[in-house]
Formats: sequence, C-alpha cells, structure tokens
Amino acid sequence: MEEEQAGWRRPEEEGSERWEEAGREDQLSWVWANRVEGDQQDLLMGLSGQESRAAGPVGVPEAAGPEEAEEPRPTGSGGGSREGWAGWAPAEPRGGARAAPEGAAAAGPEGGRGGEGRGKRDGVKAEGQSCEAESIRKLREELRSRGVPEPGKLRERYWEGTQERYREREVKRRAKGTKQVENKHRLEKKPNWLKDPRLVETEEKEVLRVKTDENLTNWVSGQQSQRPTIRVNVYPRPHLQSQWSICHHSVGVINELAKMGDPNVLEMVQEEGFANFLLIVSQSAKRFNLFLRRRLMFKKDEQSKDSIFFRDGIRQIDFVLSYVDDIKKEAELKAERRKEFEQNLRKTGLELEVEDKRNSEDGRTYFVKIHAPWEVLVTYAEVLGIKMPIKESDIPPAENIPYMLGPLKLPKNVRHPHPEYFTAQFTRHRQELFLIEDESSFFPSSSRNRIVYYILSRCPFGIEDGKKKFGIERLLTSNTYSSAYPLHDGQYWKPSEPPNPVNERYILCQNWARFSYFYKEQPLDLVRNYFGEKIAMYFVFLGFYTEMLSFAAIVGLACFIYGLLSMDGNSSSTEICDPTIGGQIIMCPLCDQVCDYWRLNTTCLASKISHLFDNESTVFFAIFMGIWVTLFLEFWKQRQARMEYEWDLVDFEEEQQQLQLRPEFEAMCKHRKMNAVTKEMEPYMPLCSRLPWYFLSGATVTLWMALVIACMVAVIVYRLSVFATFASFMESEASFKHVKSFLTPQITTSLSGSCLNFIVILILNFFYEKISAWITKMEIPRTYQEYESSLTLKMFLFQFVNFYSSCFYVAFFKGKFVGYPGKYTYLFNVWRSEECDPGGCLIELTTQLTIIMTGKQIFGNVKEAIYPMVLNWWRRRKARTNSEKLYSRWEQDHDLETFGSLGLFYEYLETVIQFGFVTLFVASFPLAPLLALLNNIIEIRVDAWKLTTQYRRPVAAKAHCIGVWQDILYGMAVLSVATNAFIVAFTSDIIPRLVYYYAYSTDATEPMRGYVNDSLSTFLIADFPNHTAPSEKRDFITCRYRDYRYPPDHDQKYFHNMQYWHVLAAKMTFIIVMEHVVFLVKFLLAWMIPDVPKDVLDRIKREKLMTIKILHDFELNKLKENLRINSSELAKQVLIQENKAQLAKSAV
Repeated sequence: MEEEQAGWRRPEEEGSERWEEAGREDQLSWVWANRVEGDQQDLLMGLSGQESRAAGPVGVPEAAGPEEAEEPRPTGSGGGSREGWAGWAPAEPRGGARAAPEGAAAAGPEGGRGGEGRGKRDGVKAEGQSCEAESIRKLREELRSRGVPEPGKLRERYWEGTQERYREREVKRRAKGTKQVENKHRLEKKPNWLKDPRLVETEEKEVLRVKTDENLTNWVSGQQSQRPTIRVNVYPRPHLQSQWSICHHSVGVINELAKMGDPNVLEMVQEEGFANFLLIVSQSAKRFNLFLRRRLMFKKDEQSKDSIFFRDGIRQIDFVLSYVDDIKKEAELKAERRKEFEQNLRKTGLELEVEDKRNSEDGRTYFVKIHAPWEVLVTYAEVLGIKMPIKESDIPPAENIPYMLGPLKLPKNVRHPHPEYFTAQFTRHRQELFLIEDESSFFPSSSRNRIVYYILSRCPFGIEDGKKKFGIERLLTSNTYSSAYPLHDGQYWKPSEPPNPVNERYILCQNWARFSYFYKEQPLDLVRNYFGEKIAMYFVFLGFYTEMLSFAAIVGLACFIYGLLSMDGNSSSTEICDPTIGGQIIMCPLCDQVCDYWRLNTTCLASKISHLFDNESTVFFAIFMGIWVTLFLEFWKQRQARMEYEWDLVDFEEEQQQLQLRPEFEAMCKHRKMNAVTKEMEPYMPLCSRLPWYFLSGATVTLWMALVIACMVAVIVYRLSVFATFASFMESEASFKHVKSFLTPQITTSLSGSCLNFIVILILNFFYEKISAWITKMEIPRTYQEYESSLTLKMFLFQFVNFYSSCFYVAFFKGKFVGYPGKYTYLFNVWRSEECDPGGCLIELTTQLTIIMTGKQIFGNVKEAIYPMVLNWWRRRKARTNSEKLYSRWEQDHDLETFGSLGLFYEYLETVIQFGFVTLFVASFPLAPLLALLNNIIEIRVDAWKLTTQYRRPVAAKAHCIGVWQDILYGMAVLSVATNAFIVAFTSDIIPRLVYYYAYSTDATEPMRGYVNDSLSTFLIADFPNHTAPSEKRDFITCRYRDYRYPPDHDQKYFHNMQYWHVLAAKMTFIIVMEHVVFLVKFLLAWMIPDVPKDVLDRIKREKLMTIKILHDFELNKLKENLRINSSELAKQVLIQENKAQLAKSAV
C-alpha cells in the first residue's frame, strides 16, 4: 500500500508536469481529456446485488499501472477526517459515491480490509464473508478486462504525444437528501502548479486534509438488503446562531486588515468557518477540472496579440506591472523589493504571471500580469463597499425623447448598455442575494482594476531604515517598477474576437471619440463602466456645461448682431469719423516729448469696433449672465443628484471618502488616535508636525502670486516704453500712412502686450505646477480628498492671478489714475501712466480677453491632442526592434502615454478657468460664451479620443460630485456679478452716455448730438511743463483730453466739474442696483429650484424600500431554511442511533 501511495500522482499534476516540460523544450504538447461513460447498468446488476449482501465495503482494486493509478484511500480509524464527523451513508443503486462508515479502515488490494475493520469494530464476523468478497473481486476483474470502470468511477482516455492511455477517476457526488446551505458561488481553489513554488509547500498539508475528507464522501460501505439504510450528510451544518455570530465577529477584523494591506487576509477568509471551507473546496472540483482541460488545450504559439488573458486563456488580466533590469548599484535592492512585493501579492490571493524580457518587443522589459480571482474580488468588494445588483428595477424609465431631438440621441444599447437594477453593498456571506450569472463578468472591469490597485497601493515590500515600506506608488517613484496600469479591452479600431469579452473601447471610440459625432450625446453609462465614476462625472459636468453655454451663446450672439446692425447709427462714432467734428478736434499727446498732437478722427475705426461690444445691449447681457450663472449651478445640482442615483453613489461620502487614507500618510504617521465615530485606532499626525509645511506652503503661494504681479507690471512697463517708440516710428515712416487708420499705436501696443502677457502666463504656469504638487505632497494630507482639495486651492489661486490679473488691470485700473496734461501720474516716476482711447478701455479689454482665452484654448487642445500622439509614435518607433515577436496587448498599452493621477485635475482646472473668462468679463465680450461653446464641443471629443486611443487606461475611481471645484464655481458666480457691474459702470461708456442723455443734452431731436465734445476737456498748451511738451511748435493754443474738468479760463481750472460727480454718482447707483437685483433673483431661483428633483427623490426612496424588503425576505428565508435543516438533522441523529441498535442486535 505504501508503495502504491509513493508511486501515485494526481492526473492534474501529471498533466501539468508534461505541459511544463513541453514548454521548456519549446514544443507543442497536445493533451486533452475525453470522458467516456459506458452504459454499465446491465453489467453492474450482479455487482449491486452482491454488494448489498456484503458484510463490509467494497475494497479498492489493484492499480493497473502508472496510467491508471488511483488515489490512496485513508487508513486507520477515521481515515484522516475529524473525529465524529463520519456517519452512515446511503447506498447508491447504480454504483454512486458512498461515504465510509464511522471507524472504517481503508480497503486493501483484495478488497477484504474494509470488512475486516468493520468486523473488529462490531465484534462479530459474518460467515461466508471471504467467499462473497472473492466473488466481488472476480466480477471486478471481469469488468476491468472488458474496459468498464467500476461503480463510483469513470474511465478517461487521453493522449500523450501519439500514445493512447487510460486512467480512472472517482465521481464526486453528494448524498441524496442533503441541501446546499453554503454560498452558491464558491471560492476558486488555485492549483499548486499555477502557484509560486515557494508557496506550494505551505499548502500541501491543507490539500492532503481536503483530499482525505473528499475520500470519505466518495466511498460507501454496502450493507445487507434486509437492514435499514439511512442517508446522512457527512459534514454537519453549524447552527444558525453560531454560524452568523462567527461571521459578524470576523467580518470587521478581516475588512480592517484588508484596508491595512495585510497579505494574510485571504487565508483568514478561507479559514473562516471550517465546514464552509470544506464545502467550497469540494464544490470547486468540477470547475477546476474544466479549468485544467481548457488550460491543456491552449496553444501558446497561437495566442492572439489582443488577448487580455493569461497564457491559459481563461484568467483575465486585471493589471500589469513592468520593469527593466537595472545595472546600477541599486539593482539588487530593487530586485529584492520586487521579489518581496510579488510574494506578498500572492499571499493576498492575487495570481501573477511573468513575461520574460526575451518575449517583449524591445527585448529588455519584463511584464508582470495580475489576475484577481473570485475570492479576492468578493473580499475587497465588501471592503470597498461596492454596490452590486440584487434585482432588476421595476421603476419605469423617465425618458421621453422629443421628436426634434432624435438625431442627437445615440442608440439605446449604447446609451444604456445594461438594465437598471436595485443594488446593495456586496457581502461575501450573502452571495446568493446578488444576480451572479457569471463570476468572470459579474464585476465590471473598472471595479476589478480598482480592487487590484487598492491592494497594490497597500501591499508591503519590506522594512527599510526601521520603517515599513509599502505601496506601488513608492516602487514607481524609486523606479523599481517602471509602470503600473490596467489593460484596455482591445484595439480601438476593431471589435474583439472570441474568447475576449465585448470590446467597450471600440464601442466608445465609434460612438464617443469621433469628431463627426460632435452633435451627439455622450454614452455616459458606458464611460462610467469603462473608466469609472470619477472620469465619467467630469464628462457629465463638461457636457452639461456645454449644453448651458448654448443658451448664453445664443443671447450673446444676438447682442453682438444688435451692435453690428446699430453701428452705422451710432452718434458717437459718427461724430468721431466726421471730418468737420472729429477732424477738427486736436488731442493732447499720449506720451512726453516724443509723441505729437493728433486728431480725433484717426480713431474712427476703433470707435466703430468699440460700439460692437459697448452698446445698450451690454447692460442687458451682464444682467442675463448673472442669472444664467445661478441657473447653471442650480440645474447642475439636479443633474448631479440624478447621476448619483443612477450610478449608486447616494451614500458614497460615508462609505468611501472618510475611510480611504493615503498610503503616504499611513507610512509617515508615528502616532495613533482613537476615532470618535468608529471607536477604532487610526493613524494620526499632530498639528505641530504639519505646521512648518503649512507656513512654507502659504509663503510659496504668496511669493508666486507676487511674482505674477511683478510680471504684469513688467508687461505694463513694456507697453509704456514701446508705445512711444511705435508712435514716433509710425509718424516718421511714410510706408505706414496707409495702415495708420486701423493700426494705431494704441492698438499695436495692446496687441503686442497681450501676446507677451500670454507667453509669460504659460511660462509661469509650467513652473508653478511642479512646485505646487511638491509642496502639497510635503503637507502629508490625510486622504485623497484632502490632497486634491489642497492642490486645487493652490493651483486655482495662482491660475486666477496669472490669467486674470491683466484683465483686471485693463478693466479697473488703466486710465483711471492718469491725471491730466501738465500733471500726469508716473509709474516709478519714470513712465507716464497709460490712457484709454477716447471711446474707453472696453475695446482693449475685449482684445486682451480674446487673445488670452482663444490662445489658451488653442494651446490646450493642441497640447492634449498632438503631444501624446507624437510621444506615443516616438516610443513605438524606439520599441519596435524585434518585429518578429508578438506585440501583445500589454506591450501596446505600455507604449501609450500615462494619464496620471492629476490628469483629471488639470482638465477641471482648464474648464473652471474658461468659466471665469465667460462669467467675470462677459460684459466686455458677448461672444465669449460662443467661443467657449465651440471649444467645449471640440474639447469633449479631444478628451474622449485621447483617453480611448492615446492614453493608458486610467485606474477607475469613484466620485459622487466634482468636489471642491463646485465651491470655486459658486465663488466665481458671486464675484462675476460684481465684476460685470463694475465693467459696465467704469469701463464701458454706457453710464456717461445715459447721464448726458437725461441731464445735459440740449438737442431734443437728436439727444446724443454733441456727446463727444461734452466728454472732452480743454487744456492750454502753454501750461505744459517743458519736459512733457512736444518739441515742435504748433499754431493751435489748446488741445483736448478725455475727462470732466473745468477749462483753463475757469476759477477752478483743471479741477473736476459737477458733471464728473454726477457721472460718478450714477455709476455707483448702477452698481448697487444691479448687484441687488441680480442677487435677489439668484436667491429666489436657488430657493425655488430644489437640489434633488422630485422624481429622483421618489426613486431613491423606492429603491431603499425595495432593498430593505429584499434583504428582509432573504434573511427570513435563510432563517427558515436553517431551522428546517436543524430539525431534520435531529431526526436523522435519532434514526442513526436506532439503526446502530438494530445492527448490533442482528449481528448478535
């Protein structure tokens, strides 16, 4: 018997060894199993009758050879199972699997030891037992000679090379009358030949114990036909109270260990409840056999380059790590880190497969493919609080598409690829509750890679300098691994071929990332399933913002068209262009000494262009945009609430964001503190440890903001110094006489200054991004939410000052503190302050806003589209050195650009900065919403295109809102009301014209006649100081300048006259009235529009009610089932005792 056990090997191990040997020799081995079950009922009739009369169990026949080697039977009393767990088992009429009786010994080669063991136990030996056993043995040999397997076994035929061989295998069946109480969806048992060799030895004892217990369930002992036969289950069911008390006590511990990245958490899950574990392993035997057969049928040489599976063609790749051999001094340290890290990953239950560098395209990159089996997914799905479907929703969809909007809609299977479900947080102890049709596709790929990344970010890789080091981010920073990313589904230009799942990347590229679909809606549900809720929420916001911009763009375009149509009838520009009026008005020089006097009609074109944006509709559009901002934010709240419901994010704040600590924070914390809510110890960092970094952070932000102001002042100095040069140059050059009508020194200086300012903005922005990210990291934020909030605050403050400072200067400071001729104000006592055009500074603000806004959008789109495409092309060009090798799916994704953890942050920042241009200064440029609308239409498709084609697949993350950006939008909305009111009052010429119209006009038929002359004051040339007057003498004695001051012949000459104070009072009154009106409307709208729509609120209540009802019914049925099982077990125990008593009496 010992020799047979020593020479016995499992068929699975035998097949795996042959496969590995063939792989080493680089040859193709065809090995497959072909089950053959003959019609054996008639041949076994005699055997069944004799077995029913036998005094002992049927023995095990001799092994026929290595090809037919069978599993060794348990020896001794108990046979390796736990004491008291074995009982009497039923007799199968057609040779089914039977359970060994309590205390039965394993049968010997001749089949008599089992009966002998039972005879010793009962103390009685039946007469004729050896004769009956001998007849049974002969019948078995006859059946074997005819190729028929014995009862309880099946005969398998397989080929090794070209030789045909046979082997027998037991049929594992469950005794009739027993019910399966354990989870329907069992854990997968990973075979030893797929594990790391270092971990096999630690599991051999467990495997032998499980195999021994399985033997007890597959072997029975025959009894005499006249004796009663009682069927029981060999595995006792734990009582309901004890079972659930164990679960409830262990769930919290296991979840906390999983959050901390404990590599041994899976072992605790597998050991949780010994009976449950045995049932799970026994149920997974059939699936493992199928896995082995498909594994051996797979041909590695014919692996598709788009395959997203391991080499076995079954296990899906959820994540990929890559690294390159390092020849530097730290090569051994990095190799040790990788070894420890991968070993701990295997301990957590993840399955790894390494691709050697010889198989890679560049010949030097290793790839570690990671697969999360079912037991890992269910464990961490519970830890992360992932909601999964429990029942299809009975709430009818509230989608009524108008006929006119039909062309804008996508097909229904793209808009809603999956039906609506009622969902609940996943629990591994309630797997029967969830709609699990296929374990491999139950969790979407976004949830799978999110779970794997959660494990990677918390898996330790050693202790260095007395501190525990963990997390994939640290390994990436130290170049231990070069990259870590989940795989795309397949190529974006063609659908996947079986056995790969549906290629959602291709569907997104066809229906979302195509520029020809710019007018179509977005497949948001599909984006959420593929990229996760965080990225999908950004596209929801961007799409909704673009929809709302369409209304503002229409109104702004209408205001622009009104200005265009009323241009010729504008009295101010008519007077300026009139040679008899504007041509006769001599204006004072715009700079000292170099600049000459000039005539007002030279600004004719500028005055007409100014009227396009500075007319009566400007006031209306400023008020409209103040109301539009309120409507946008209130309706966005409703859209956000709707998406929270549809994507199961209603309770996300409590479930997720408060629990996910940053690994860097946990690693740096030396203290622990009890959480007042959870009453658990958690990492804690005192304020005194963070305070120095907070001071450094604040000082750095202040310094850079001051640097932005300094750069803006430098640009102003440039404008002041260059203006005089442009003026003298254009006056002296005869070639510029033809362009002086539309290219004045003011416009030339404004254009060049705006372009220079834009370049400075981009340079400062580039450096500040690096510094702000480093400072935020040094602050050691506690959670990812705190990290993003801190970085957002720093970046937005800087970007706000960087992009808007020049616009604020032109709108509110330029031309307001100039002084008057003879007493000008000077910057640093050197450069004279800039003046506005006679028509005001609004046209210059429009020019500044147009250049910065348009330039930023063009630069951003080019950078987002061209930059990754060029980098990917160059990376592939360098990598394609061994073109004869397989360019696999993971290598294709490896050559793509990385989206990065802050990729979405910069997308939000870009959108919010654009929102500021649209709202803060929209009174000066009504076409700003139209430009933003056109940019966003392109932006959506560019972002979709780059995410699906040019970037690696980002790690999925959850988000129920746009975060701190929403607070920033509210702040900008309030600020926009004030800025637009001040622009209308102080930058445009609306209020002075209204004051003249109602108070100072003398012409009843044409009230605005004479306004230009009234708005200009007179200065005596003789009053010019010597250092400011032009060098050449003129024949006129006065010049005009824009201001409301007394003339030279007045007692209070050059002081502000009464009209100046009237205009100032009117400006302040307009600001107060406009702000109060707009704020009143904003508050009324915010009060009237609910944050959550009523239909969504009803749906949320309905789903909560149905979820509670489903959970209640499930627990109630579970309780009834367990109570019924416990009562039936008690009755069975009574029958067992009666049966033993009857057996003893009959034996006597």
